Amino acid sequence: MAAGGSSRRVFEIFVARVPWTAAANDLREYFAQFGTVRKCLLPFDKETGFHKSFCWVGFSTEEGLKNALQKDSHILEGVKLEVKHQRSRGIPGQHSERRIGDIS
Repeated sequence: MAAGGSSRRVFEIFVARVPWTAAANDLREYFAQFGTVRKCLLPFDKETGFHKSFCWVGFSTEEGLKNALQKDSHILEGVKLEVKHQRSRGIPGQHSERRIGDIS
């Protein structure tokens, strides 16, 4: 992690109902219209090789997060995504405003 106060906050949304044909890059490109996307975590199932149909998208600013949440519906590859603000719940790996260092 970066020394001092140079780590940046990430403002996250949780996205469910991701179509199985979508890749992390597709999600990054889609959500980039709302603000700078700092990360996109699309977990995969080791047994099936397919992603688990949900992901976390992190914006570099709160404005990007708000822009994404204000849109009534998000459609990707013909499927309506379910988008929610990811609030911190004390569960490891699931925080709305993470401090990150050298993660790309």
